[in-house]
Amino acid sequence: MLEKAKIFVKRGDGQKETIEVLFNPSEYVIEKGNKYSWQEIPGLSTPVAQFVSGESEKLTMDLFFDTSEKKEDVRNHSSKISDLLNIDKDLHAPPVCEFRWGTVSFKGILESVSQKFTMFLSSGKPVRATLNVSFKKWQSITEQFQETPRQSSDRTKQRTLKQGEELWIIASQEYEDPACWREIAIANDIDNPRILEPGRQLKIPRLE
Repeated sequence: MLEKAKIFVKRGDGQKETIEVLFNPSEYVIEKGNKYSWQEIPGLSTPVAQFVSGESEKLTMDLFFDTSEKKEDVRNHSSKISDLLNIDKDLHAPPVCEFRWGTVSFKGILESVSQKFTMFLSSGKPVRATLNVSFKKWQSITEQFQETPRQSSDRTKQRTLKQGEELWIIASQEYEDPACWREIAIANDIDNPRILEPGRQLKIPRLE
């Protein structure tokens, strides 16, 4: 028997709901990306990329609904999904849900729904619809910190200043962010970053 895709919903009052799709999707798309800030540094031909944050994964697909044989209003089924956009009175936000199908498990919030009705009874009652749905991944702050490796820039280092080096260059190498040169200046009591003596031992502080 072909396994049906399901959407599991947890409400703010603790109630759990399972929504089974009528027909499995023929395909789905998962998108993932990162966000960068581009720093323009005098003397360099291209900006320096500074990592800002990851962007939430997005799961999109088309779900097909057809109740023409039973002559039932298709919205009785499709609305169960579109209603996931509604604000939960206990959460004060739409509920978190999980899409599961086979080996696919995607926990997130429903970001958008587009409903297209394509067949109607003589009464005007819709009996066929296609829903384009988009889920965005949801994780708590604790879950994100547990899965994200954080090893660079977490220990204080010592470094010898070389001829021609400037603090923004060191910050770019150590932190991948030239704008963090002030952290090095503060840690080493440097009042004027333009006056640096080669051979000086610099303390490279950890970033909090």
